[in-house]
Amino acid sequence: MPVEKILNELKKYNRVSSCLTVWKHIPAKSGVYEDFPEWIEDKLVHILREKGITKLYSHQASALKLIRNKNNVVVVTPTASGKTLCYNLPVLDSILKDKNSRALYLFPTKALSQDQLSELYKLISALDEGIKTYTYDGDTPSSARQAIRKQGHIVVTNPDMLHLGILPHHTKWLELFRNLKYVVIDEIHIYRGVFGSHLANVIRRLKRICRFYGSSPQFICCSATIANPRELSQKIVGEDFVLVNNNGAPQGEKHFLFYNPPVINKELGIRKSLIKEVARFVAYFLNYDLQIIVFARSRLTTEVLTSYLKEFLEKTGRPKDIIRGYRGGYLPNLRREIEKGLKDGDIKGVVSTNALELGIDIGQLDVCFMAGYPGTISSTWQQAGRAGRRSNTSLAILVASSNPLDQFVIKHPDYFFGESPESAVIDPNNLSILVSHIRCASFELPFEEGEDFGTKKLPDILKYLEKEGVLHYVEKKWYWMSEVYPTDEISLRSTSMDNFVIIDTTNQQEQVIGEVDRASVPTVIYEGAIYLHEGEQYAINKLDYPSQKAYAEKVRVNYYTVAQTETNIKVLDLFEKNEELDLEHAYGEVAITTRSTRYKKIKFYTHENIGFGEISLPSEEMHTTAYWLSLMIKDIDELSRPRRQEKEGIYFNLSSGLLALANVLINVVPLYVMCDPQDIRAVTEVCSPFTGKPTIYIYDNYPGGVGFSEKMFELRRTLLQAAQELIVGCGCENGCPSCVGPIDEVGIKGKESALLVLKEALN
Repeated sequence: MPVEKILNELKKYNRVSSCLTVWKHIPAKSGVYEDFPEWIEDKLVHILREKGITKLYSHQASALKLIRNKNNVVVVTPTASGKTLCYNLPVLDSILKDKNSRALYLFPTKALSQDQLSELYKLISALDEGIKTYTYDGDTPSSARQAIRKQGHIVVTNPDMLHLGILPHHTKWLELFRNLKYVVIDEIHIYRGVFGSHLANVIRRLKRICRFYGSSPQFICCSATIANPRELSQKIVGEDFVLVNNNGAPQGEKHFLFYNPPVINKELGIRKSLIKEVARFVAYFLNYDLQIIVFARSRLTTEVLTSYLKEFLEKTGRPKDIIRGYRGGYLPNLRREIEKGLKDGDIKGVVSTNALELGIDIGQLDVCFMAGYPGTISSTWQQAGRAGRRSNTSLAILVASSNPLDQFVIKHPDYFFGESPESAVIDPNNLSILVSHIRCASFELPFEEGEDFGTKKLPDILKYLEKEGVLHYVEKKWYWMSEVYPTDEISLRSTSMDNFVIIDTTNQQEQVIGEVDRASVPTVIYEGAIYLHEGEQYAINKLDYPSQKAYAEKVRVNYYTVAQTETNIKVLDLFEKNEELDLEHAYGEVAITTRSTRYKKIKFYTHENIGFGEISLPSEEMHTTAYWLSLMIKDIDELSRPRRQEKEGIYFNLSSGLLALANVLINVVPLYVMCDPQDIRAVTEVCSPFTGKPTIYIYDNYPGGVGFSEKMFELRRTLLQAAQELIVGCGCENGCPSCVGPIDEVGIKGKESALLVLKEALN
């Protein structure tokens, strides 16, 4: 087989094998089976047997037993292990026994909804019992919506549509809410941070409406492997759960390789380009009849890699469309076309952000590349699981970038293979999110005095909204009074509902080719930016902010653009403080002001900076939460000057040390808190106006914060110890991208200075 042949060649090829830090062989595993329970309808069991499913996996049987006993369950097993049957069987069985029974399925994306629905349709068609199953999302025709509301036994939707299109119109969904027996939440590990905090409040609203109609649904959740699936499910749903993780599904043989690009400048710690190394790997693998998926950490990396691979195919005389890009911002029809091409085998490779990390059926892939560590152990296993989904031998290769997080993982494979995955963090009672959903809930049903919404803050918020004229209090109830439709003002996935569209004006024909969320506008589609789309380059000639449109024209240039930003921070409130040794630790509320100042032009292939341009856009302000640590020193002026430490025989520079340590902490935090490196940001101040001391601030990159700062405060000593280990373990002399950051950013004494700060903090 091609995979085995490639593995043998890689072992012999010293240029590759010498850069491998681990070659993990995961042997194939046989399945553990149990019989169908007797209470499942005979016809349903007969249909499954006709499809070749003669027994259940052990985890499926366990889940069914618990569901039968009225428990809420969360099923945690690997990709392609049959989690779908854990909820389809009890749901279909209940409808066969009672035609009034209803179920609501929640998937995080429309694509996943459509994918799962096709499998469900096959079962329902074979049963031929008149079970009505419908998708209800933004693409559902208006003509079909009334029938779905009245007749749908199973309604498949996403959290956004539940929030916007179902809960506010609950009077039209009488049959669903009166008879709702099961609520299924798939891929629950996706609901962390701001998205998970929003979903928890949407579920509070859902349960409130169910109580009004006299129903009390049972919840069935499914998750990839995370440290706290039961805790996360309980936080989102607000009820007790039982964990099912006794995976009984067979697994194919897998080889997992960690590849660290070779160092090309030892003094500066610079390694070969991640993008170029991955492109070289994939180009080699394309010579074999294999299907490949490449996961990239950002939309920019996705597009640059796609461009390089398409150009390689053109040079070798092969059709460039056998490689495609895939990311958020592509229009739905384009994404469906790419998914179909992968499933049919017409597309041999796809370069994707984590948009394809979920369980969308894209066929039998053989090889998975990860261009950079995905940020969490959970996401890495999820991405690696996209290859070898049908019990064949598969290969997953993690190619490290130079950043500290990648280098820590690539040099400590025991951490990745030995540690449990990270915990997912949400904050349902984040004040900004909570108030928004209490407004929505008030619109849906009046609040009564003493009513529970999962938070002690409810009475104060209701009184506040009454003072604002939004609610009216009469006879111990708060009624909605505003003419504003509250759900329209809330986006569950980002800080804003507003998306900007990119319009191609090439040849004087205007055509929408993509979209960008508002928060990304200052760094992606400013005037002068090169917008990359499916390997093509578009110059942004005009940004119409009021109309939320960016006008672009197709060009051919030898560079792409990267925006630079400036950030200022102001402390608004202190929640908790702790003094330890020579450091002061705290967390609280802060105001962040960010402005894009200019952009760099980065040349393709050489990745050198070939010019700058100015960005003229207004500053953005955000209130969030932050964790900060301050050095408790008396003479800042003296310490701020570069000086020689007599005992240590080295120089110390305060500014360099703070910046270097901040760079390390930003990369260490995701190892212990289940967040993406993009979910947090750092700011350093040699003399903070608030603390009066040298301070490092690390803040949640979401309005109101979502719990990361509090978690950092709790884990502060663990984080500092990990930072020290990462810096000491790096072989560079004066600092490099693999530890404290590039020397031209942190200075030649950045590494030494950061270690001195850590020594004071930990001794």
